[in-house]
Amino acid sequence: METPYKLGVIGTGAMGGSLVRGFVAAGALRPDQIVLADADTVKRDALAAELGANVGSNEDAIAAAEATLIAVKPQVLAEALASLAASVRPGHLVISIAAGVPIARLQELLGGNARVIRVMPNVLCTVGAAASAYAPGAGVTSAQAEFAGKLLATVGTAQQVEEKLLDAVTGLSGSAPAYVALVIEALADGGVAAGLPRSVALPLAAQTVLGAGKWVLENGAPAALKDLVTSPGGTTIAGLRELEAGGLRSALIEAVVAATERSKELGR
Repeated sequence: METPYKLGVIGTGAMGGSLVRGFVAAGALRPDQIVLADADTVKRDALAAELGANVGSNEDAIAAAEATLIAVKPQVLAEALASLAASVRPGHLVISIAAGVPIARLQELLGGNARVIRVMPNVLCTVGAAASAYAPGAGVTSAQAEFAGKLLATVGTAQQVEEKLLDAVTGLSGSAPAYVALVIEALADGGVAAGLPRSVALPLAAQTVLGAGKWVLENGAPAALKDLVTSPGGTTIAGLRELEAGGLRSALIEAVVAATERSKELGR
């Protein structure tokens, strides 16, 4: 069967929509190479009009595309993929961002013909700064894995990992934008408590977190940055003592572990 589209997309909500917008903005795909499908046709049509993409059914997103992005919530995945097995050509590439749903389950739902790549992106794809990881399943070709990796890299960074590590990725980079947002908000609140206007404190806090992340990515050692800023008997060590006393380090570790366990629960 002819496949007029490069990518079919099932699910045009927050994550699906953000990824597609990023792919188009980065020039990885033209709008005319994409066909969008969603049970919520109003949402689907709005995104299609915004981008100039095509619309179709779930079957179109499978049968009429070279690859298909599945971007629906894990709780509704089985319903969304019901009756699609007949549309899957042998070797068809399916890229799924459903948290916690294993490759074996996706292949089962799609009738066993699909080659599945499971992905954990994060919401920072909306600003081109996602930290994503992906795991190719059995039968995925190197060209298909490269295609998925390049797509994800257009909206941030992407690392290939073993599937068994994706729950931990979910607990870390998948959920951590919320943790870091809380940290930024708290830092800004601290600035306000110390006398800064919020209009000054919030951008200072956000830029500092952005810069610290960039420094670590370029230099590789968070402890080195900490030591660089911390002078004997100075202001930073006084602040660090309070953070350690308040359990910040432990709380963040436990947050990642708790989110990882929840990801595993969603996949059962």
